[in-house]
Amino acid sequence: MSSMENEFLEKIEKHKGVIFKISKMYMDDQDDQNDLYQEIIYQAWKSYSDFQRKSDFSTWLYRTALNTAIVFLRSKKKRSFIQNQQIENLAVQQEPYNDTDDRNMKLMYEAIQQLSPIDKALIFYFLEDFPGKEIARQLGITEVNARVKMNRAKTKLKEIIEKKKTQI
Repeated sequence: MSSMENEFLEKIEKHKGVIFKISKMYMDDQDDQNDLYQEIIYQAWKSYSDFQRKSDFSTWLYRTALNTAIVFLRSKKKRSFIQNQQIENLAVQQEPYNDTDDRNMKLMYEAIQQLSPIDKALIFYFLEDFPGKEIARQLGITEVNARVKMNRAKTKLKEIIEKKKTQI
């Protein structure tokens, strides 16, 4: 393995939780989450040689992962008839995540999946404690616009959660 491959795998290992969270936010089915997880790693590896190190690796990975998730979500809708096709596993392993005992977490992820791709990205940034300035920079909008969009996304999420709670 080359030093670049080792460096990449070490960084992915360090930030795999972020990839897992995005996969879980954008896909509700476990197989789809695994597919998206692998797709994010694949896309990150494909573009890693172009990573200019002007920002932190984690910032670059967030952007790559979110863009991949949005594209994957769109393509998943277009190609839903090929769900049974096998996808080759990458060498990077993800930690199992057990949320069966955590009803609130499950409810939150289910609610997040009902949001638009942009709202999902905003909620992800919020959950990761990104400052408003960084969210604006990542999304290419003004800080005021980012705050307005964030508040709207949080309101939508709260409404969805409250509606789901009344259905239980």
